[in-house]
Amino acid sequence: MELEFSGEVWFWRGPAPWHFVTVPDELCAELEAASASVTYGWGMIPVTARIGATGWQTSLWPKDGRYVVPLKTAVRRAEGIALGDRVDVHLTVAR
Repeated sequence: MELEFSGEVWFWRGPAPWHFVTVPDELCAELEAASASVTYGWGMIPVTARIGATGWQTSLWPKDGRYVVPLKTAVRRAEGIALGDRVDVHLTVAR
């Protein structure tokens, strides 16, 4: 399954702070339908993500009935991404 969307980068200030982009609602429904066959637990969905020319392996995290894409520091630096930026995200769900 391949998905593309745009979203705003936001920051979670929890005990392990991290930057994320939230997957739009309409795509979350597709992910939820596929999750049973790909999740490895806790609702996490393994994906290959790409923003610009930078790709990486990660997992989508379920949050408040939606999914979020964690953005590694190396990805944000490579693409010049800052908090509040709108980015185009390409996801390939692992099978």
